[in-house]
Amino acid sequence: MYRQGDVLIVAVAEGAVPAHVAAAPREPRDRRGRLVLALGEVTGHAHAVVGPGELVRGPGPFGPMLLHLPQGGRVVHEEHAVISLPKGWFRVIRQREYVPGSVRIVAD
Repeated sequence: MYRQGDVLIVAVAEGAVPAHVAAAPREPRDRRGRLVLALGEVTGHAHAVVGPGELVRGPGPFGPMLLHLPQGGRVVHEEHAVISLPKGWFRVIRQREYVPGSVRIVAD
């Protein structure tokens, strides 16, 4: 398990990856060639993966994200230490906060 700010990254066994992920659309990379896991709404900074890989995002604001890193990768952010990830599948979870009457993604 890995955490960088408001992003939690949990390893997923290859056999536990849902079958529909194989045909699901992949998230595009940003202008810098990164897979963005979370974008800072205030600062413009991003939790992002550099290196080969794919990111599959589920529908909706709380939809799960699955990250596949065939060779491993690094999670970078302008205000946090770099995290090295081994090769494999990962679930990416955004921290949420309770607001009376609803739940929302934490904004930095």
